[in-house]
Amino acid sequence: MEIEYKDGLIPAVVQDEASCKVLMLGYMNPEALEATLRTGFVTFYSRSRQKLWVKGETSGHKLRVREVRVDCDRDALLVRVELLGPGCCHQGYESCFFRALTPEGEERIVEPRRFDPGEVYKENRS
Repeated sequence: MEIEYKDGLIPAVVQDEASCKVLMLGYMNPEALEATLRTGFVTFYSRSRQKLWVKGETSGHKLRVREVRVDCDRDALLVRVELLGPGCCHQGYESCFFRALTPEGEERIVEPRRFDPGEVYKENRS
C-alpha cells in the first residue's frame, strides 16, 4: 500500500483498543512505521530530536500494537493499541488529551493524573 507522507512524515493517532479513548498524536516516517509493524510496539519519529523513538522507552509505559489503520486519503494513520502502564502522557495522564476548552476559551483539566512524572522520568518534561 502506498502511504502519502508529507515532508517525509505521516500523523498517527493512537487509540486505546479497549476504551476507544484517543491517547496521543505522533508522527511516523517510513522507518518508524516499518519498526512499528515489525516489533509490535509503537515507534515514532521525533521531529525535535531527529530520530526514531519507541513510545515508553523511558517510562516503561509502552504501546502494544493491536491494529494499524490507514485513512481514505492514505495520509493519516490510526494505531489501535494496548497501553502497558497507567498512562501515555509524559505529564502523568492516561491520555495526552487531558485538557478541555471552555466556551470562554479557558482550559480545564478533565482527567485525573495517573502517575507522578517526577518519579518516572529523570528529567523535567513539562
